[in-house]
Amino acid sequence: MTDADYLAMEKSTIVRSKEAPVLLPLVRAGSRALSALAPTLAARLAERLFLTPPRPRRPAAEIRLLDTARARPLYMGARRTEVWLWGSGPSVLLVHGWGGRGAQLGSFVEPLVARGFSVVTFDAPGHGPFDSGVVTIPEMVAAMRAVATARGPLAGLIAHSVGATVAARALYEGLDASAAVFVGPTADLAGPATQFTATLGFSRAVGAAMRRRIEARVGRPFSAFDVAALAPSLSAPLLVIHDRGDAEVPWQHGRVIAHAWRGAALLMTDGLGHRRILRDPDVVAAAVAFLAARTEERRLAPLAVGDAEAADPLAELREVI
Repeated sequence: MTDADYLAMEKSTIVRSKEAPVLLPLVRAGSRALSALAPTLAARLAERLFLTPPRPRRPAAEIRLLDTARARPLYMGARRTEVWLWGSGPSVLLVHGWGGRGAQLGSFVEPLVARGFSVVTFDAPGHGPFDSGVVTIPEMVAAMRAVATARGPLAGLIAHSVGATVAARALYEGLDASAAVFVGPTADLAGPATQFTATLGFSRAVGAAMRRRIEARVGRPFSAFDVAALAPSLSAPLLVIHDRGDAEVPWQHGRVIAHAWRGAALLMTDGLGHRRILRDPDVVAAAVAFLAARTEERRLAPLAVGDAEAADPLAELREVI
């Protein structure tokens, strides 16, 4: 694949990943007209649309799973986030992506509980049944950190799609986790923003204005959420899992993150796409095994250091000096 092919794929991701709505040509025509006649209004509309996540109906399987959990509400100001818990033991946090739901990662719950973990997940602000409307990535980061803080140190986390961006930023801001698994991760936000405005027919100038409005709203540039840029300062062991046929977040995003993150492992799959990958038994098994192994390594690390010091006849002398 050439660089030109990759750029073309990036620009067409949204269109290819979903069946084009019947009304999309009319939407594009309206956006083009608004961009030309009232660009400020167009940028304000684009900002609101971009920051309002879709809220699809929760499938029956997810409802049944949540019925088995212990539910806890979490309030951040006027916004409510529902938190669900399973099992006991070291905590693993499941983080959904944009327009997703915590229970979307439900296939990981039973295997993690069986390995002695407790599992916690949540619907980010603007996503669940108790909260709707505009939401920003920093708000999602704050919600994730609040959930994690309530559970104590994390044994690990599993994040999907834009949830990986949220998780990486949370880790950068000081969240402690023994290990992380990113599934179909998004490497940056600038690409999706460009795809979004182009797909809806807004002009490039309006797209740039939308980006400036969002950056002013959150007080940070889009580059502050570039996972590849954050990666060199992050030390948690990472496994990246990405499907070569992902039509929503191209697999190159996962590769970029894995290459930038020191010591990260990359697992590629075929034929699982962007969402079915979350339910694949082999993917689930790989993620759970990775977290279990890294948790055990972290548990044994102090013992290994102690053994090394005990074997060193100069250790006590060095402590005195």
